[in-house]
Amino acid sequence: MEITLTRPAFAQAGQTAALPRAPSSRRLEPLRHIDAGVLNIAYYEEGPADGPFVMLLHGFPFDIHSYVDVAPLLAARGCRVVVPYLRGYGPTRFLDKATPRSGEQAAIGADLIALMDRLGIKRAVFAGYDWGGRAACVAAALWPDRCTGLVSVNSYLIQDIAKAMVPVKPEREVPLWYQYYFQLERGRAGLAANRREIARILWRQWSPNWHFDDATFDRTAVAHDNPDYVDIVIHSYRHRFGLADGDPQYATLQRRLAALPAITVPAITLDGDADGVAPPTDGTASAARFSGSRTHHVIPRAGHNLPQEEPEAFAAAVMELTWI
Repeated sequence: MEITLTRPAFAQAGQTAALPRAPSSRRLEPLRHIDAGVLNIAYYEEGPADGPFVMLLHGFPFDIHSYVDVAPLLAARGCRVVVPYLRGYGPTRFLDKATPRSGEQAAIGADLIALMDRLGIKRAVFAGYDWGGRAACVAAALWPDRCTGLVSVNSYLIQDIAKAMVPVKPEREVPLWYQYYFQLERGRAGLAANRREIARILWRQWSPNWHFDDATFDRTAVAHDNPDYVDIVIHSYRHRFGLADGDPQYATLQRRLAALPAITVPAITLDGDADGVAPPTDGTASAARFSGSRTHHVIPRAGHNLPQEEPEAFAAAVMELTWI
């Protein structure tokens, strides 16, 4: 495995952050809808029909507009880009009101594969950050035959739930306040009442160099009005600490994830050097989790929402894998 901290394409992309980026007012529309697994998934698609597929997966508390500038960059390079709303976000809905509103890692990984199955996509690059990076890592580890390559912000994101209660250094605990808040019913009530206010605080804390405007925030915040958003967010953060049971239909997948399976596909991992929730690393701590080729890059000035803050750098990582 190769670990590098800079390459010319990435360094040049990161340098654009030295000047304020004009906010993109574009919307990823029109949306398409398809029944896939337990969901009716809303997604955006762009690029030539015969291009290599790229699945772009957003995080919490964001939405598909994290890729508002990445998607056209990739489409212009010949990729067929698919950007789905995750369960609990935007117009994506459950098909059955009785389905547990699970936010566990096995569920969001399985959703990705179900979507690919229904769209007839045999293989694709999986790329994401935060929840979307976790879904990409899960799917790449459990279904490597479906993944041509992985781009993951903050490296290996499969949760080690068995060790979730092991504390980290106090300075690393502080940014995780929202995760502890969500363990309480007070936190559930707070998220239900103040989802926009909480999201705005997290955006500012996690991306101190990203000077987003109200229109940019509002374009995404409406995705959090999904009726399942609160239940899924709360379940996700309780399940990762071992404090909530998973959906039984994902129990077999979750047992496989408990072994922390290696990612065997070619991978590029990215860290933003101004990430306010997951500080940048040199990639060595997670090296053992990647048994295939892997490179690691630190993107100057980028925060946690790396694809929206530095779309050129994120797109460059995807393109490096697309033509392998």
